[in-house]
Amino acid sequence: MFSATSSRSHRLLTKSSLLARRSNRTKRTYRASSYFSTSSSDSSQKQQHSDPSRNVVIVDGIRLPFAMSSTIYSQEMAVDLQRLAFKGLMDKTALDRSKVDYVISGTVIQEVRTSNLAREAAVNAGLPIEIGGHTVSMACISSNAAICAAAEKILSGRASTVIAGGAETFSDVPIRLTRPMRQKLITMPKAMKKGGVLGAARHMAGLKMSDIFALETPAIANYTTGEVMGVSSDRLSAKFGVSRQDQDLFTVRSHTSAAKAHADGFYEGEVIPYKGSTTENGIKGDSNIESVSKLKPAFVKPHGTHTAANSSFLTDGASASLIMSEQRALELGYKPLAYLRDWSFKSCDPFEELLLGPTYCSQEVLERNGLDLESDIGVFEIHEAFAGQILSNISAMGSQKFADEKFNGKRVGSVNMEQLNSKGGSLALGHPFGATGSRIVTTAARRLQMEEERFALVAACADGGTGHACILERYDND
Repeated sequence: MFSATSSRSHRLLTKSSLLARRSNRTKRTYRASSYFSTSSSDSSQKQQHSDPSRNVVIVDGIRLPFAMSSTIYSQEMAVDLQRLAFKGLMDKTALDRSKVDYVISGTVIQEVRTSNLAREAAVNAGLPIEIGGHTVSMACISSNAAICAAAEKILSGRASTVIAGGAETFSDVPIRLTRPMRQKLITMPKAMKKGGVLGAARHMAGLKMSDIFALETPAIANYTTGEVMGVSSDRLSAKFGVSRQDQDLFTVRSHTSAAKAHADGFYEGEVIPYKGSTTENGIKGDSNIESVSKLKPAFVKPHGTHTAANSSFLTDGASASLIMSEQRALELGYKPLAYLRDWSFKSCDPFEELLLGPTYCSQEVLERNGLDLESDIGVFEIHEAFAGQILSNISAMGSQKFADEKFNGKRVGSVNMEQLNSKGGSLALGHPFGATGSRIVTTAARRLQMEEERFALVAACADGGTGHACILERYDND
């Protein structure tokens, strides 16, 4: 897939075709974006895109440096990381806290004391106490769900300024006693009240040694299938013919692209300092195919293709995005990065297609908006849970056989690899479950501005067979 013949298999655009695309940008912009103003037969849909109070824009976004778990954030709770991200976003944008209508966070591994992460982080970040907030959990697309929930509040007229983001820490996860031990301890006060110390001792009788000394850590296997995501992704890669070499080459690409983006200053302002540093310590800029290819399979042994290198690593981090109505953004003097035009959340078979959600969601959102993946989309930001997962989705999107089986014969399209995750992805930057969605939306919106493209496709997979895709359109700040 990334060998010398890869450009043919993925129909990469040649330099001349890229130039042709740029020369046709004005024509393409009018044709594609016209949907958002006039082409819908639903009058409310027309209203949505012609009324600036109902146009949703991405004003800005930031993230704390993503870091390998148990490193720089080992003493921080997820709520602390989200608080720092909220505060960093408000400081960067000079946002008047009184103008915020609502706050939404995404997180996956929840701390019981801060179950409503958004509310606790908002209060501790200095937002007015009367501002509402809630927390969503949708596996790896949690902050995508937060952003789209913010958009829906704006579209309904219930808000005009929303902070949406997410946070995750693997440095301090909730580790529980076994269920038998928990049940005994919960009913212990009643036993002691009846029989004192002796009653307590009798109450604990019957517990096995494994009940007493074993611990339960957060599950890494899917609840319904009982299967670890790495195993599911390994099988998906085999189904779509994605080889170990394909995955390793893509992994090296992710790391070198991320290192270059940092060196070139692309992430200045997007990554805010933590204790004076913006270093993201999971990036291996010196990564090469020779070193990556030496690793042994991590999930399917001994012949699997997924390793510790071509799988995203456990990551701590937080992100935040400023979502507004176009009208409010302009009233407050902001220059938005992009419109959030449409989005999709769909699910697929968790037993056979656990991580194929991006393909289904991309198909839906592109078809609904009359956009062509190959000619209209100029920026791609797709979450890299595993190299095999993203390459399988790319293969599915371009496959006529898959289209015949699933989409009435119409392919989603071939992804231009030169425009995909060009600033690195989750394999290198890391993947704090609750924070990745906001990261890729911010990066996609900024790339639209810098690369002068019109539309971006953002997509991500998630546990449970769920997926997400959304369309961003560049905001023209003349």
